[in-house]
Amino acid sequence: MGGSRALSLSSLCAAAAAATRSPLLSPHHRARHLRPRLAAAMSSSSSPAPAPGSDPAAPAASSASSAIDFLTLCYRLKTTKRAGWVRRGVPGPESVADHMYRMGVMALVAADLPAGVNRDRCVKMAIVHDIAEAIVGDITPADGVPKEEKSRREKEALDHMCALLGGGSRADEIRELWMEYENNATLEAKVVKDFDKVEMILQALEYEKEQGRDLEEFFQSTAGLYSCFPLPSDSAAKVHTCI
Repeated sequence: MGGSRALSLSSLCAAAAAATRSPLLSPHHRARHLRPRLAAAMSSSSSPAPAPGSDPAAPAASSASSAIDFLTLCYRLKTTKRAGWVRRGVPGPESVADHMYRMGVMALVAADLPAGVNRDRCVKMAIVHDIAEAIVGDITPADGVPKEEKSRREKEALDHMCALLGGGSRADEIRELWMEYENNATLEAKVVKDFDKVEMILQALEYEKEQGRDLEEFFQSTAGLYSCFPLPSDSAAKVHTCI
């Protein structure tokens, strides 16, 4: 994906509508019917000019197909449950995608970001920081995997996903954001790591209220680890101070 790509929302909607107008198609045949329409919708006239004598539609179609493969893999983030809640027997636990989505919203609405922080970069980082879990799953300290090995597995998964996307500027941006977060290399990364902890304790608080559970261990696991948002010791106050 070396050039810019525009996602045509009208074309995507038309493709989805075409699929709904074929109710007798089996799921397999519906997917075969919809995929080329989605690929066409995701290609753009802003693509770089093809080489003389080449098929003008080939680069765009190939790139769009790669993007669909990437998005299909990202679907696993919606079905992969956060392991900490599963281990504690929380019914209907949130997915990795649920977690990343609310972190992105936190970055979008936070009113007290430290001076100089790039809000847009924080939003982007929030929605890709756990993206490798689409392949490796949610590895937690309880799994006994050394930090270096966890990082190696996730980096390998990220490289695979970026290659699946087809390389180019968008894949490079995802890799750069992920590495920045992984290495805690910038103020934006530190802010997003704080959001990661805050989202977890907010979710723990909600599960406690809804299900009458004691999830104190999750609050304690974040004690004293905030870089940009110093919080009081009381767990409920932690949430309300930062949101």
